[in-house]
Amino acid sequence: MNNNYLLKTESSIKRTLSDIIQNEVKNNIGFVTITDVSLTSDYSYLTVYYTVLSMKDKKKAKEGLESSKGFIRTALASRVKMRKVPEIVFKLDTSYDNASRIEDLIKEIHKD
Repeated sequence: MNNNYLLKTESSIKRTLSDIIQNEVKNNIGFVTITDVSLTSDYSYLTVYYTVLSMKDKKKAKEGLESSKGFIRTALASRVKMRKVPEIVFKLDTSYDNASRIEDLIKEIHKD
């Protein structure tokens, strides 16, 4: 499969998922932001990376996303043209937390 096509499909999926989660998911998941998506080349799995506004909302967001997975997958299928609708796997994106922690450590080093 053409890598350009895969990237365009991922971009479209990311925009669409963000809209679905923000505007249509009825579960109380808090403020969730989709940071990235990764689609396998055979289109069978879609890994969706997300962050939450407050780390205390992690559990609520995870449970809400997992319980809404069927609805989200159906909504995605109706909006994005794909031969096969992938199985969705949600993963908390911790890269922002790691970057923030590193930044704090660097600031602390420069203080001394």
